[in-house]
Amino acid sequence: MRAIRVHEFGPPEVMLLEHVPDPSPGPGQVLVRVKAAGVNPVDTYIRAGLFYKKGLPFTPGADASGIVEAVGEGVRAFKTGDRVYTAGTVTGAYAELCLCKEGQVYRLPQKLSFAQGACIGVPYATAFRALFHKAKALPGETVLVHGATGGVGIASVQLAKAWGMKVLGTGGTDKGRELAAYEGAEHVLDHGDPAHMEKAKELAEGRLDIIIEFLANVNLGADLSALGPNGRVVVVGSRGTVEIDPRELMSRDASIRGMSLFNATDEELRSIHAGLAAGFEAGTLRPRAGRELPLGAASAAHHAVMEEHAYGKIVLAP
Repeated sequence: MRAIRVHEFGPPEVMLLEHVPDPSPGPGQVLVRVKAAGVNPVDTYIRAGLFYKKGLPFTPGADASGIVEAVGEGVRAFKTGDRVYTAGTVTGAYAELCLCKEGQVYRLPQKLSFAQGACIGVPYATAFRALFHKAKALPGETVLVHGATGGVGIASVQLAKAWGMKVLGTGGTDKGRELAAYEGAEHVLDHGDPAHMEKAKELAEGRLDIIIEFLANVNLGADLSALGPNGRVVVVGSRGTVEIDPRELMSRDASIRGMSLFNATDEELRSIHAGLAAGFEAGTLRPRAGRELPLGAASAAHHAVMEEHAYGKIVLAP
């Protein structure tokens, strides 16, 4: 089969398209014929050797969708021919075939395309865990999704809207802001505007309860000053260090909550994907693939996913 392989940590160009032997499922494993593989920012950090280091060589990617090719001994939930999506893999998603543990595989609803299926794993699980497991979001609260135009941002907007929250968002382009509004944000601000956090505070009428933050090293200080009483910032992403004034937390009884999907327990993951399945079936959750590229364009995908002006999720088609 063809697969992207990383033999050394470094820039996107270290990813090479190679021919490797087909994997075969062992006990409790599922082999998936990949129709689409999702590209996430965390994939770039792993490829660069910054976080969650893997042994070399490896195939990147956790999110894929496709058809079950074969199952190993003891697998009961899936059979050959089932449409599925993955939330984690054993052998990597940027390939024509990927091997997964049975618990990393979920049924893909018929109403969703394979490209949409590749948008689920990391983005929707991250958004769900940030909103519900960490922020303890409640209907009627106001949430600001600070970067509402990418994969996790869109998922956060849809989930919050479906939960009965007032949703504000930010985006870097007119096209991205239009997308966030279409997906359910009541107001979408230009995060290039120096006054956008003051505007968010006004729109929330002093009750900005939750901020989902993807670039904490730039935004965290302003986030804290915009929060309402008992407000919560959930840090989903950061690209460096930041200095804050702890008095902004003290004066509001506010809190900062860090989150990584990699820390989720098996019980949390079951809860997350059960909730997501209900949303997909109801039509309140609609994954959006903003750009599809061939498997051999993985390097270009890694450059694009780190650009500031996100629009949906990037997927690779083997």
